[in-house]
Amino acid sequence: MSGHSKWANIKHRKTKVDAQRGKLFTRLGRELIVAAREGGPDPESNARLKAAMQRAREANMPNENIMRAIQRGTGELGGADYEELTYEGYGPGGIAVMLSLVTDNRNRTASEIRYLFSRYGGSLGEAGCVAWMFDSKGQIMVDISGDAADEVMLAAIEAGAEDVNNQGDMVEVTTAPDQLTQVSEGLKQAGFKIEQAQVTMLPQATVPITDAEQAQKLLRLMEALEEHDDVQEIYSNFDLPDEILEQLQEG
Repeated sequence: MSGHSKWANIKHRKTKVDAQRGKLFTRLGRELIVAAREGGPDPESNARLKAAMQRAREANMPNENIMRAIQRGTGELGGADYEELTYEGYGPGGIAVMLSLVTDNRNRTASEIRYLFSRYGGSLGEAGCVAWMFDSKGQIMVDISGDAADEVMLAAIEAGAEDVNNQGDMVEVTTAPDQLTQVSEGLKQAGFKIEQAQVTMLPQATVPITDAEQAQKLLRLMEALEEHDDVQEIYSNFDLPDEILEQLQEG
């Protein structure tokens, strides 16, 4: 499949991501704050807030934390004044990178993100330099076992999915943004476990990285960006063949 998010798939296989619950809660909290501030506290009339609340609950975020974040977003509770930013740039080898961020200090964040790009062989670009390479899509990651991949694919297509890609231990289902909930619910009703369901930015085409040294530099950049407190999401158009991944893991 052309256009799947390789970094999202790699993250799902990285066990340390599961251990970073505190950082995950921080990101989810910021998303709740921004969603509530923009669309109000009622999830039934605020689709972004409803999706954020669902992700928070799936991550076992305490309901008290969820409600407190919503109250901060609506101004009922005090707290930092967050704003959303999108940064674009290039990784090693000219790979396109887009970042979705939420910050309370635009200048600090810009300086730190620029430093990370330069430190790991990339460069921060101007607005719009790589955005045209991505499309907004719904992305559903389905946990599978045994021979369930074919069943997931059939169920996803029946529910209205645009595309399905077998990733081995997971199936990536792509939908139109407004069909994400419908397809996700259809898969749940069919008995499949949804690991993640979100509207994301998927590349129109991917660029294979076949050099192990370049791949290692690229992953170091991705990991450094992932660990930055203000970074909510990372989108990129690189693709790492399985043999390169295995070579890096062995090393």
